Amino acid sequence: MKTAIRFFTRSKKGNTLKLAKAVSEAIGAEAVDVSVDLAESVDKLFLINAMYAADVDAEVKNFLARNRDNIGEIVNMNTSASGASTWKAVKRAADQLGIALSGKEFHCRGSWIFINKGLPSADDLNRAKGFASSVLEE
Repeated sequence: MKTAIRFFTRSKKGNTLKLAKAVSEAIGAEAVDVSVDLAESVDKLFLINAMYAADVDAEVKNFLARNRDNIGEIVNMNTSASGASTWKAVKRAADQLGIALSGKEFHCRGSWIFINKGLPSADDLNRAKGFASSVLEE
């Protein structure tokens, strides 16, 4: 099964990047920013992102549009200080582009300013690794 990891973050905190690195360790694929297109078709794309203004960032949507023909299925993973998941926003974008989105998602809280300090925790990152590994075992 061919897999890829793409992430997007604007944050200086690094919550999304921490999640991307954890998934990379778990599945043995390099975590790359969404500015880099897929070089080949993949069965599973681990899309790691965060909520910005109640939606996923336009950069994520642009990446999906540019790469729609190379994505078998998106697996959504995200962090959020508010606790809000990006799954519905990614689903809207994926549906518009005709890309399948897994019903399984990993979501955890992330820190922002003084909110949720220390998150995602080491336990959160270990759960993310377990989630990513379990997706590939299906």
